[in-house]
Amino acid sequence: MRNFCGYLGRSLNLALRHLGSILSLFRQALYWIFIAPFRGKPVNKKDFIGQLELIGVKSLPIVSFVSFFFGITLAMLTAYQLRIFQSEILVGALVGVSFSRELGPLLTAIVVAARVGAAMTAELGTMKVSEEIDALETMAIRPVRFLIAPRLLAILIMLPCLTIIANIVGILGGYLIAKLSLGLDTYYYFSQTFKAMEAKDLFTGLIKSFFFAGIIGMVGCYQGFIVRGGAEGVGRATTTSVVSSIFLIIVTDCFFNALFYFI
Repeated sequence: MRNFCGYLGRSLNLALRHLGSILSLFRQALYWIFIAPFRGKPVNKKDFIGQLELIGVKSLPIVSFVSFFFGITLAMLTAYQLRIFQSEILVGALVGVSFSRELGPLLTAIVVAARVGAAMTAELGTMKVSEEIDALETMAIRPVRFLIAPRLLAILIMLPCLTIIANIVGILGGYLIAKLSLGLDTYYYFSQTFKAMEAKDLFTGLIKSFFFAGIIGMVGCYQGFIVRGGAEGVGRATTTSVVSSIFLIIVTDCFFNALFYFI
């Protein structure tokens, strides 16, 4: 029991230290994103545009693929249950609300965490072990400004955009089942879908996606900045980045669902 309590205490202490370091790094990144540009020190446009392409454009196919087939799966599962009550016409409404409030932002964040978060950690970790980041500091170049700020700003912009696309594609996946399997009319499917959806459903998902983006960006960059141990350390940090991001995304999602439920 004593060993368990000691392990728990050490783990908690380590987690709090990492949290403090991430928050400090996040504060610096916010300064370079929102304050420094008004003082003549903007984010590098070339790096920013490159990150927009990496995070947004190149993630679009896999996000769309996952959302489309998840929409198909969700429609089949709900139709199977609704058939018992002869309420198959509600399939579109259930798919639309489910994607806009929950599945769209959650699926998108998990896919981006696995793809982009890992890439951020691997890239920055490689720079760390090859002492490129130390070289930047030696030349009085702020690593946070040139390495973290473009990535964080890009993911804060692109993840909500990807979430909207995931919502649309997921609804289209549900429409495929409703049309081919249930024989629902196209107009009726979409009218029922948008009648059930409210503005707060979309805003709820977008708010969550914004926080998910901050988690993915900061965890990915922070893990890259603290890499130790060469190539093996980069591999460990990449794994830790993906696992930690997905864990924090799910916890944050649960928190916001509880918050919006009671509000």
